[in-house]
Amino acid sequence: MESKIATAVRLKHAPVAVMLADDKPADAVQFTSGKWGCVMFMFANAVKGRTAVFDKETYGCWGGGVGLGFGNAYLEFPGGVDCFAHFLSSGNKQWEKGREVGKAVAGAAGKEFADNFLNGEGYMKGPDLVHQWLGEIPMTENRAPYVVFKPLAGVDTAVELPQTVVFLANADQLSALVILANYGREGMENVIIPWAAGCQTIGILPGREAAAEKPRAVVGLTDISARKYVRKHLGAEYLTFAMPWQLFVEMENNVDGSFLQRHTWQSLLE
Repeated sequence: MESKIATAVRLKHAPVAVMLADDKPADAVQFTSGKWGCVMFMFANAVKGRTAVFDKETYGCWGGGVGLGFGNAYLEFPGGVDCFAHFLSSGNKQWEKGREVGKAVAGAAGKEFADNFLNGEGYMKGPDLVHQWLGEIPMTENRAPYVVFKPLAGVDTAVELPQTVVFLANADQLSALVILANYGREGMENVIIPWAAGCQTIGILPGREAAAEKPRAVVGLTDISARKYVRKHLGAEYLTFAMPWQLFVEMENNVDGSFLQRHTWQSLLE
């Protein structure tokens, strides 16, 4: 299907549909089982016209497993959740178990991961805050075996409905999308920017919103690790804007007659 919103805001990159599926799409790209990969690499493939698929064996990394709804994959992190909490914050070299696991990691993982494991990524001040954050993440077990990223243009809504539609937006486009998400609604918080991995802000977080009475859009790709991985493929100026299907349809229906057809927005396009 084509998107009126994408045309009105002049997206450079194609919108992507996130869907659950019982069968693996033919010719879809997929990570090798057991091999590390960033889910946002696959998102970049979908932006460029490919269909990507994931299952419980091919979600790429622990955060990706969580982000795509394959349960609490952090349990599989080297040393378990406690080591992950130190990894994301202040590092594992400060405690005995962490140091022991770090020795094994150093011999089996890449240099960057081994360094982050011992010294921490510094994304949270301490492991206690990571544990608190993990309590807020909506750990999900998908009702279907596959998660699919597919260009929206290739979706036939008579046959399949996306769970989420994701746009890549620059600052002006993001501003327009935030306005449009609030355009037909009461309240001023119909868009959220949660702190989470890039894949989680296009996966389980808009998935959680989809179950709400008034689902909100989720701004993402504020994960600087993911930004580092995809910037040469997508550009440095973009954030993701993920709309649960119900909200996407609502926003599509609100394009006509809105500010998108008025002179202020048109002047920004010029």
